[in-house]
Amino acid sequence: MRTLLNVIWLVFSGLWLALSYIAVGLIACLLIVTIPFGIAAFRMAGFALWPFGRAVIRTSTPATAVSTGCLNVVWFLIAGLWLAIAHVTTALALAVTIVGIPLALGNLQMIPITCFPFGKTYVPRDRVPRGAEVVYQF
Repeated sequence: MRTLLNVIWLVFSGLWLALSYIAVGLIACLLIVTIPFGIAAFRMAGFALWPFGRAVIRTSTPATAVSTGCLNVVWFLIAGLWLAIAHVTTALALAVTIVGIPLALGNLQMIPITCFPFGKTYVPRDRVPRGAEVVYQF
């Protein structure tokens, strides 16, 4: 079932969203200071391309919470809001059909990850480390 959802996702929204993340990543990599944002965008592009069967887990610790929070605020102001708008637009377009409703819900679930990507990582759902805080599962 996950493979079928991923293929449908890829055709109807994954490719378009992944290209958006790649464009943001390329723009962010133009300056040395913003390379961490570019790397985050490239990681999220892979997740946006094939999300089902993966989990998002929290990797930030109390020692890195302040730096992670600052990076997330800057990311949200520069790129997160625009990528979230892309997810909402795609979700609205997919929600028109009955087949697209689960994909629209998946798009809406990705918005918090899109807005605040730092301090999180993406792993296959069956390889979540024991004791890890799972933020989302697709």
